[in-house]
Amino acid sequence: MKNAHNIGGILFDLDGVLYVGNQVIDGAFDAIRVVQERHIPHRYVTNTTTQARDALAHKLQALGFPIEPKDILSAPAAAQVYLRHRQFRSCHFLVADAIREEFHEFPTSQTAPEAVVIGDIGRAWTYDLVNQVFQMVMAGAELIALHKAKYWQTPEGLQVDIGAFVAAVEYATGKEATVIGKPSPAFFQAAVQELDCPKDEIVMIGDDIDADVGGAQKCGIRGILVRTGKYRQAYVNASAITPDAVLDSIACHGICDRVAWMVSAAEWAS
Repeated sequence: MKNAHNIGGILFDLDGVLYVGNQVIDGAFDAIRVVQERHIPHRYVTNTTTQARDALAHKLQALGFPIEPKDILSAPAAAQVYLRHRQFRSCHFLVADAIREEFHEFPTSQTAPEAVVIGDIGRAWTYDLVNQVFQMVMAGAELIALHKAKYWQTPEGLQVDIGAFVAAVEYATGKEATVIGKPSPAFFQAAVQELDCPKDEIVMIGDDIDADVGGAQKCGIRGILVRTGKYRQAYVNASAITPDAVLDSIACHGICDRVAWMVSAAEWAS
């Protein structure tokens, strides 16, 4: 950072950082209030693929967060931009019903699509469905993953995420998926453009050391890890990624000053 004590912008993950399920993480309201009162440019960047951006903003507002749809950069919204750019003649969408309308403008095919778009469909995954995707990709379809997270935190505990199914198709076909959401560099670059400030003045705060911290760092953004949500110490210990700072939660007293101080201290130690 040019000036570690003046954070130019903040990117917040949502699930696992502000809330888990419908339970707000203690202190999250105050943290967001401070950021807004200080007029620090910020965006909420999420891989959530079970809700459209408007519905997600409505949920956040119902939980008590004054967050508008324009403040959220989501993987489904980024996928729309990518699909428009690529201009596929037909696509096959394996996504939640709640976001299917987001892709209504794109022609579809159940037999010979040029692209297969994978999002979170929960318990709908079956062997036959994975095999169908495998056959489409082997026939030439581009494999597009809204994200590739390994697991996520729910009120009932950790659950496997769509990354496991994407990886299965990649392994079987020998073809690499195009990943739209975090940790995709294009996704983070879009967020940087919205903040309109230098990368070295931005911090990313998330609970996923791979998608949030690792993805941010690859783009020249500081990655701050919180010990909430999907955070697991053993997984972090085994990771090759080193966060720029670690916080117990977003509720840390004086989060803006604390993040700046911790990043500054890390720079002095390096």
